[in-house]
Amino acid sequence: MSDSRKLWLLAITSLVFATLFIGVGLNADNYEYFLSRRVPKVLAMVLAGVAIAQSSLVFQTITHNRILTPSIMGFDSLYVLTQVSVVTLFGSFSAYSLNAYLNFSLSAGIMVLFSLLLFGFYFAKQGRNLFTLLLLGLILGQLFNNVSAFFSMLMDPNEFATVQANMFASFSNVKVELVYLCLPLLVAASVALFRMHRVLDVFWLDHDNAISLGVDVRRTTMVVLMLSAFLIAVSTALLGPIMFFGLLVTNLAREVLGTYQHRVLLIGCSLLSVCALLSGQWVIENIFQFETTLSVVINFIGGAYFLSMLLRNKIV
Repeated sequence: MSDSRKLWLLAITSLVFATLFIGVGLNADNYEYFLSRRVPKVLAMVLAGVAIAQSSLVFQTITHNRILTPSIMGFDSLYVLTQVSVVTLFGSFSAYSLNAYLNFSLSAGIMVLFSLLLFGFYFAKQGRNLFTLLLLGLILGQLFNNVSAFFSMLMDPNEFATVQANMFASFSNVKVELVYLCLPLLVAASVALFRMHRVLDVFWLDHDNAISLGVDVRRTTMVVLMLSAFLIAVSTALLGPIMFFGLLVTNLAREVLGTYQHRVLLIGCSLLSVCALLSGQWVIENIFQFETTLSVVINFIGGAYFLSMLLRNKIV
């Protein structure tokens, strides 16, 4: 099957599950209420799926491996730490907590700054090693989680309730006001990455080969890191942290599509991610009747897959 047919199949599957989410159970009496609830929810899953997929794919490209993702490097944990710190320092009734746009801007800015620090302290040095970078990410992620837990213990219980929703992935209670803010921002970031697809193709050949072919490795790495951090901020703000989802969809997309071209991978990985989120959540809600959550299933499968890749030493 050609790549274009695979992409169309993923797109049609995603459209079918989106239609099921929005249309099942609608009638003349309840359609206004259900549409006002379901459309933002579906749109949030689409935006988050695209953001996670694209950020993970390009992050793997600049690190030249198939294990690392921004979530594994601690970007999700940094977002949670930011939310906890805002409530700890300013209170749950401050503008930084109540104003969704201001809160998102602050979190996204901190995550982009962290990506620049990561670039400055690691990628600018020689002798890059995958396992050093992996260890750095795991340590930073654990550090952010521990600091968040410490601040949470100091909080008033009422204030802790305001940040608890940001600490776990939720596919039922999305922030509607952020959905329409993130849509144009995500489109702009996706277009920027797609315009770089030829450079990313060369980048996958390794840094030395990319330099010999005229790619500005330093600038490209910095731009991709910043865009990855921003996209993770978008996905985490909409749904919450999902640590291993990016690892799953990016590697599945590479296996299914069987190509190195980022022009195809960016679209295919995004469609596969959206299809997985919509179909998985629909099954959870309509078949399992909310007996479990999709984030638990994703983290269980993704964690097992992550360990299997480490054991098989599949780093390229």
